[in-house]
Amino acid sequence: MENFILPLSGGLLIGVAATLYLLTTGKVVGISGIFAQALFNKERGLPILFIIGLILGGSTYGNLIPQHTDFPESRSTLLLIISGLLVGYGTRLGRGCTSGHGVCGISRLSPRSIIATLIFITSAIITVYFFNSI
Repeated sequence: MENFILPLSGGLLIGVAATLYLLTTGKVVGISGIFAQALFNKERGLPILFIIGLILGGSTYGNLIPQHTDFPESRSTLLLIISGLLVGYGTRLGRGCTSGHGVCGISRLSPRSIIATLIFITSAIITVYFFNSI
């Protein structure tokens, strides 16, 4: 039962946070857009607070709830940096990330977000299959 409640609670909290952000700012939550606003906009107070909240929330959860996740084998630092840059480039190219398109866009029945999310999922399946078969 515990395995069911925690993910459900996390999903509900994400939905509440996305709804509150939309109601208070009129903007859709997407971490790539919020991160870009924190870096490049003059009005960066709210995006920075949002990012700090994500870090504090994740850290608090990690310290309060014991983790039983087996981490995959470690990858090279260079591979992680290249992967992060590719994710960032793809996010900007796709005009949003999985959270923006997947959580907020689909809930608003945005065709662009539905297509983007299907492409994300398909790409992830192909990538995992490719790297697991090497």
